[in-house]
Amino acid sequence: MKNVKTLIAATILSSLSFASFAAVQVQATPAGQQEIGTIAVTAGTNLSSVENQLAQKAQASGASSYRITSVSGSDKLHGTAVLYK
Repeated sequence: MKNVKTLIAATILSSLSFASFAAVQVQATPAGQQEIGTIAVTAGTNLSSVENQLAQKAQASGASSYRITSVSGSDKLHGTAVLYK
């Protein structure tokens, strides 16, 4: 019985910790959240690399969510995003 309780507690705690660290990309200003800043990255030549780097930087900044506001460039792409918490 003790093992079952320990397993359930470990499962719940691990799922909570993963959810608390991930910043979510949004399309509009999220309800109930405030803008906490902006970030910018210079990435490779495809949109995925810009999105990945913005997501990592938003997560490192402690944001709950972020909205990509611009991507530009030809040889190297530059992207910006607004952070919310």
